[in-house]
Amino acid sequence: MNSEMSARLTAVALGARHIEEEADKLALLQNALLRRGVQGELRSDGPALLIRRRMPGMPVWVFVGYGGAYYSWQSAERRHPAGDVEGAAEVLAHYVES
Repeated sequence: MNSEMSARLTAVALGARHIEEEADKLALLQNALLRRGVQGELRSDGPALLIRRRMPGMPVWVFVGYGGAYYSWQSAERRHPAGDVEGAAEVLAHYVES
């Protein structure tokens, strides 16, 4: 295997690991939201967490961004540190219910 192919395989593996870490963080957030009575649907094509509002309106898409440091939503205008899952769930629960 040449060095170029090896570098490509390494990049693919790192990309897959990054997606897996984002999905894990979103699963933690989903569980924290469930404890607050807010349903979220994990999407595997992103990864993302889809939260449908109880009132009519656009759903909220939550992503892990900024190198894994933040949960972000509303076109990344709103965000909360990913290290504070419970705080993020509290902010999001209030956001989707308002």
